[in-house]
Amino acid sequence: MRTADSSHLPKPGNNALFTNVRTTIIVSPPSGKIEFAGRSYFRKTNPGPRRVLERRKQSKRKRLLCWLLIDIAVAAVVFALLLYKPSRYHPVVSALPADANERGVHPYVSHELMPALYNGAQSRRPFEIVVHDKALNEALARARWSQTSEGITLSAPEVLFVPGHIVLMATANVSGAGLVVTVELEPQVEDNGRLNLVVEKVKVGAINVTPAVRIIARKMFQEQLDTGYVDTEDIRTKIVASLANGEPFEPVFLVEDKWVRLKSFEIAEGKLTAQFAPAK
Repeated sequence: MRTADSSHLPKPGNNALFTNVRTTIIVSPPSGKIEFAGRSYFRKTNPGPRRVLERRKQSKRKRLLCWLLIDIAVAAVVFALLLYKPSRYHPVVSALPADANERGVHPYVSHELMPALYNGAQSRRPFEIVVHDKALNEALARARWSQTSEGITLSAPEVLFVPGHIVLMATANVSGAGLVVTVELEPQVEDNGRLNLVVEKVKVGAINVTPAVRIIARKMFQEQLDTGYVDTEDIRTKIVASLANGEPFEPVFLVEDKWVRLKSFEIAEGKLTAQFAPAK
């Protein structure tokens, strides 16, 4: 009797049902009969349904955790952008005590701007006024200007004159968080003499919210008009209409008992120079 190993037999491929087959061949010389014995099989181990379900649950948890981390990162970035403080924002803080009796008109307004405007209007001749943003901000600080609407308080205003633009900034207190709001205007006197206060950009922190603010402002202004209690001929209404809807208006103002018209202006770094002429 002889035995032979079957290692010379073809091996199963990767897709075979059995990964390893070992066969012992027994040869009986007298009869010439060949018998096979000692055959053993090793079957591939496939994961059961429970294990597959556990793997799927683990994969789902990993995906949820990944998205959660992404949401947290996005929220942190947005929050940081909202809290961003522009480097040019330095509101003037009044050196006077926070006493209502100390509030009042700054000498720059009462002794320079108002007399220049009054005397120019009374002269009935063209005249010019120069406004400096530094002195104007000191006057705003002296007045301790603030406005509250819908639970949001605006305070610490600052006005900047930059070439061709007027930049208005203030701190908005929203649920205890101080957010810096920046509004950039590009005033234009059209060929027909009308003035348009073009709102070029509105930002909260470092986030540009101009499109959303325009939609909200137009809706609020239209709601006020629909009440029927708004005087559309009032200069204040015309200014709001220009800011909200981009509607140009006649820049004619009443100074005491004389009407004057803004003819032109020039905005340079730190100052605004306006030319006026008699009107009506």
